[in-house]
Amino acid sequence: MKNTTKIIMLSLLISLGLHAAEKAKIRMEGSTTVLPVAQMTAEQFMNINPHVTISVQGGGSGVGIASLIEKTCDIATASRAMKDSEIKDAISKGVNPTAHVVAMDGIAIILHPSNRIDNLSKEEIKKIYTGKISNWKELKGADQKIVVISRDVASGTYEAFNNLALDGEKVRKDALLNASNKAVVMAVERTPGGIGYVGLGYVTPHVKVITVNDVACTRQTILAKTYPFSRPLFMYTNGKPTGEVKRYLDFVLSKEGQQIVTEAGFVGLK
Repeated sequence: MKNTTKIIMLSLLISLGLHAAEKAKIRMEGSTTVLPVAQMTAEQFMNINPHVTISVQGGGSGVGIASLIEKTCDIATASRAMKDSEIKDAISKGVNPTAHVVAMDGIAIILHPSNRIDNLSKEEIKKIYTGKISNWKELKGADQKIVVISRDVASGTYEAFNNLALDGEKVRKDALLNASNKAVVMAVERTPGGIGYVGLGYVTPHVKVITVNDVACTRQTILAKTYPFSRPLFMYTNGKPTGEVKRYLDFVLSKEGQQIVTEAGFVGLK
């Protein structure tokens, strides 16, 4: 009788353990730039670890960081570093933001394919986006109005571009603001005078990627940091990651995970 009871108790414990494992969940939220990396690595990690469920949402770097601060997500993805004000806010709420660089990226400058311009200097891009240059003929292009296409202010790519290209100056008031990299690409595709910027992984054959300061946006120039608009991509956790979150981040940084980063169109660290 006692042996039977022990067997039943052991079976229940094993069942409960399996049930708990099945319910392991990770919530990830943030950057639309990092979204393909997050989705593809999460899918493969879940294939290997079927007891783990990872939910992945976009919304922008600012949204993900805010969720981390409010403790409503396990991992915040971001295409920019957290601001000092965000870190201060996090610490005041008992959150210790810990950055994990998971990939590198270049912010590619894209034009409509009909545009004959192949290169712009960083200074010329700054003048376009701040309203000092408004016609392509000023840059030896066609006599055509420049349509400035930008990400919205919640975007980490917007913040990174603002710092790297505009030196903190504001984007011109008539710029068309878009909520995602895909939206920027689509807007440039259908706008002959358009100029936009997107993460390298979002470039399509339907837009023209130009050089900046005569440097192409490639894996080599991004890793060497010779491309002017190179940047790291982040995943943030509250303190040192543990459990399944740690295992997932270890996977992202593994050889297999970094191969997925490359397949997503970004620059792997390995």
